[in-house]
Amino acid sequence: MIGVFDSGHGGLTVLQAMVDALPQRQFVYLGDHGHAPYGNRTPDEIYALTIAAVEQLFALDCRLVVLACNTAAAAALRRLQQDWLPTHAPDRRVLGVLVPMVEAITGMPWMADVAPAGHVGEPRTIAVFATRQTVASDAFPREINKRAPEVTVVQQACPNLAALIEDGAPRAVLADTVHRYVAELMDKLGGQPPQAVILGCTHYPLVIDMFAEALPPGVEILSQPALSARSLAAYLASHTGLDRCPALPQPVRFYTSGAPPRVSQLASALYGREVAFEGIVDGLRAVARHETC
Repeated sequence: MIGVFDSGHGGLTVLQAMVDALPQRQFVYLGDHGHAPYGNRTPDEIYALTIAAVEQLFALDCRLVVLACNTAAAAALRRLQQDWLPTHAPDRRVLGVLVPMVEAITGMPWMADVAPAGHVGEPRTIAVFATRQTVASDAFPREINKRAPEVTVVQQACPNLAALIEDGAPRAVLADTVHRYVAELMDKLGGQPPQAVILGCTHYPLVIDMFAEALPPGVEILSQPALSARSLAAYLASHTGLDRCPALPQPVRFYTSGAPPRVSQLASALYGREVAFEGIVDGLRAVARHETC
């Protein structure tokens, strides 16, 4: 099975694309709604919560987990892969949604973490809308500029947007919020539009129409769910032992650290079909108890 983890509902956009691209695979979704949003948490808090979630998904027999949360991927993925995974689960793998976006922007594989000798690329400006913590990590500009130094990356933190989406805020409120953050970005750019935009939070594709309306005409908005699904398919094709395909498609299982009835109601509206979340115990609850001590 393949685990998909997010701090809340946002990862459902990635999950849907992956289910569509890989219909024979079995998926388990875990939303840490009880601790959302992650964007205003410290890196150490995000790391601890991400480890707890990954452990939960491994316990549910997932051999591969995708961090469908840019904040978790930016703050925790590299540390998790290098320090925790080799000791605690060397036969399992954890991937993040940040990687496919960097590869798409730079045209270079993740393993090639420096620009090749003699590299000359076309100067471009890429805008990133993300949570406060993802912006503070500098993960997008750092990883893009290592591979494509000619690309200018301008970031715009959107501190409240994920929480508003998570809480089911009215569309008028969401649209006003998106327009305000786009206006702040355009001020940073002196009114000159970027060539492309990264929605660096998996909640944001749920309001992609609002970004498209607020941005200047002709600005490309890169689809993180589609790119992540394509990247996962390629990864599984070259790592055939990581996941066993069931004979027939299996329903996705949904888990949450929050209140299942409330989460199910909001998530069903966002996912486009009815979903029923189950409550998760142990690891994430343990982190929650530790936080209150």
